[in-house]
Amino acid sequence: MTNREKEILKWIEENPFISQSELAEKADIARSSVAVHISNLIKKGKIIGKGYIIQKQSFITVIGGTNIDISAQSYSTLKDYDSNPGKVNTSFGGVGRNIADNLSRLGKNIELITVLGDDFNGEEIKKNCKNLGISTSNSLTIPNSPTSTYISILNDNNDMKIAISAMDLYDNLCIDFIKSKKDILDDSKLCIIDTNIPKETIEYIVNNFNIPIFLDCVSTTKALKIKDFIGKFHTIKPNLIEAEALSGIKIIDNISLKKCADFFIEKGVNQVFISLGEKGVFYSNKDVCGHLKSFKTNVINTTGAGDAFMAGIAHSFLENLDIIESCKNGIACASIAISSEKTISDNMSLENVNKIKEENL
Repeated sequence: MTNREKEILKWIEENPFISQSELAEKADIARSSVAVHISNLIKKGKIIGKGYIIQKQSFITVIGGTNIDISAQSYSTLKDYDSNPGKVNTSFGGVGRNIADNLSRLGKNIELITVLGDDFNGEEIKKNCKNLGISTSNSLTIPNSPTSTYISILNDNNDMKIAISAMDLYDNLCIDFIKSKKDILDDSKLCIIDTNIPKETIEYIVNNFNIPIFLDCVSTTKALKIKDFIGKFHTIKPNLIEAEALSGIKIIDNISLKKCADFFIEKGVNQVFISLGEKGVFYSNKDVCGHLKSFKTNVINTTGAGDAFMAGIAHSFLENLDIIESCKNGIACASIAISSEKTISDNMSLENVNKIKEENL
């Protein structure tokens, strides 16, 4: 914040009902100038809306991917170079957006920093986030650009045949843009990053902000971006293949699994959660480690399991829960996700998370 913004914010904190005219008189500036400063304070998350509601609640900043997911499934065997009858599903996606969505359903305040195009899809994503209570006021909108899109073609067995990922828009999430969001990041209780954003930007964030940072690897290829500074993250959530790629350790048994987790702890990571798919999760910190099995559930769609797990452990961190309870919450969230046809389950809630844990005692 500028000195003038700090001054205006102080007066608003002292009197939330103060008018812009009164602020202009106090500051000895034009009323129009006050309006500009207030607009900037709203963008920086210091004030919510025009009613001068001061942002005092804790919040999580999520920095990462947001896109439109389009999946098309053929009713019969796919025929190349031909029109195939089938069904098409369109949904909001992106790892960062999905994590934010799940966290909002767990009752957390979220600031989503992402990149959108100035098209219909971008506006729809903003509307959806607003309905969920997720702030996108600090996200970047690129003029004359389409919102990132992921298109997958599935065969009649629901297996992906081919996909196109149009994600170049994320390159705009550069260091200079993140610098302009310093106040938001400084005020965050926690920051979650996915590896859709540029390596240089991720490295700048972990080296310049003194807040806990959680990492979602997204994929093996994208995870390698952070291999050289993996120890800068508070918590990481790789799957088995991503953990092998980042550590250089082949996981073949429980001994090598623990050795892999120890590698990350020795690098400086506080918490490690290695997803083992249907076999559960291996968790580790500097004091304890262990393996928790997946909870019994009816598996319908595994797509959103990782995003839901991240939301569960992030929620747990803000509630000051230990690593075992955090892991249980993550698995419970993942169980809710995979029992739904949708990537983000309508049943995601703290009540259902606790219910699933009780059923699996």
